[in-house]
Amino acid sequence: MLSARGPIPLHESPFWFENVPDSAPSSSPLPDRADVVVVGAGYTGLAAARELARAGASVAVLEEETVGYGASSRNGGQVLTGLKLGAGELVEAFGRQRARELYGASIEAIERLERLIADERIDCEYARSGHIEAAFTPAHFRALEREQEVLAAVFDREVHVIPRAGQRSELGSDFYHGVLVDDRSGGLHPVKYVRGLAAAATRAGAKVHERTRATAIERRGTLFAVSTGRTGRIDAGAVLVATNAYTGRLVPALARRVVPIASSIIATEPLASDRAASVLPGRRMAFDTKNFVYYFRLSADNRLLFGGRAEFRRSTPAATRRSAEILRRGMVEVFPELADVRVEYVWSGNVAFTRDFFPHVGRLDGVHYAMGYCGHGVALATRFGMAAANLILGRDDPMPFVNLPFRPFPLYNGTPWFLPLAGAWYTLLDWVA
Repeated sequence: MLSARGPIPLHESPFWFENVPDSAPSSSPLPDRADVVVVGAGYTGLAAARELARAGASVAVLEEETVGYGASSRNGGQVLTGLKLGAGELVEAFGRQRARELYGASIEAIERLERLIADERIDCEYARSGHIEAAFTPAHFRALEREQEVLAAVFDREVHVIPRAGQRSELGSDFYHGVLVDDRSGGLHPVKYVRGLAAAATRAGAKVHERTRATAIERRGTLFAVSTGRTGRIDAGAVLVATNAYTGRLVPALARRVVPIASSIIATEPLASDRAASVLPGRRMAFDTKNFVYYFRLSADNRLLFGGRAEFRRSTPAATRRSAEILRRGMVEVFPELADVRVEYVWSGNVAFTRDFFPHVGRLDGVHYAMGYCGHGVALATRFGMAAANLILGRDDPMPFVNLPFRPFPLYNGTPWFLPLAGAWYTLLDWVA
């Protein structure tokens, strides 16, 4: 039961489709030949297609489902600074200069995203709201204080931390032990953004083919032959695989390098304005420091969207339904005053993790790729699509992740058999903390 007021219909689909008109399905015939075939019509593939078409290339985008079907329509719409690894971890692993380059790429990605939205006039509710990182334990808060110091000393970035006694100015909860606040992050409406990006790519001249699955990629001399679930094949000068956590077995070598993990979100009924303001006074994006992370935000109509890795496994309909109860319990744990609030939506999508927790863009066995955003994909996926396009076009790109070593997971062929074990380990770590 998902409400103290009794059972209600639960929509098992992303809230983001609410009151957004269905996009017109693409119906153009598949070409026999294209300069570039892009596999995947999410943020990465569409940003790449736009860039390639603007440079004069003929581009065919193949999407097995519909535009943005995967994580591009199922995420929380959080546009965050930083990477999966924190600033201190980057400095420790790579030294100050390299860490500045890697972290700086996340800031540049947001700048590129903002410029694209403005240039293409994409109405996606983008706002530079900032974000909150909430400390699960006192030790985690001390780590956030150290993060603040590193960001100031090494990255010339000012963020501020608020101890637990004062955190209600930013977060209406006593569950956490203080927060870090970063004003540079933002939020948007994922479905409106991905559809706006598709429209921009189409205006530039790219052809987007929905319900068209790429079934095989074969090298034939200097060209690639891309077979599809529709009649025939497309011969292409270059291929970009932009499928992230939905890569499957199309390119087995890439499937061994990304692990799909389900991330689920619930959306409540709309909250009264004063109630919404008491939960997130600054309407910031928010997430915490647990291994089984919670992340949350308010929608434009004051629903609380509350997400997390409710189950450490791939997304399935049964897992999504279980996640609804798990996340509702988590929401009430963080915000006890919302115990009487109805949950009206639940959905899941897959997030792609890599062995080194970095996103990657480059070329493998002749095929270009961009993927592995580890939960930080809205701005980074857009920027990595641009970087992949520049690689294909032979342009220089300052992106420091280009051709970073992309190692496969050992004993892994694309079926993540080890996820339940990893989930049990992270559960134990959170319990001990």
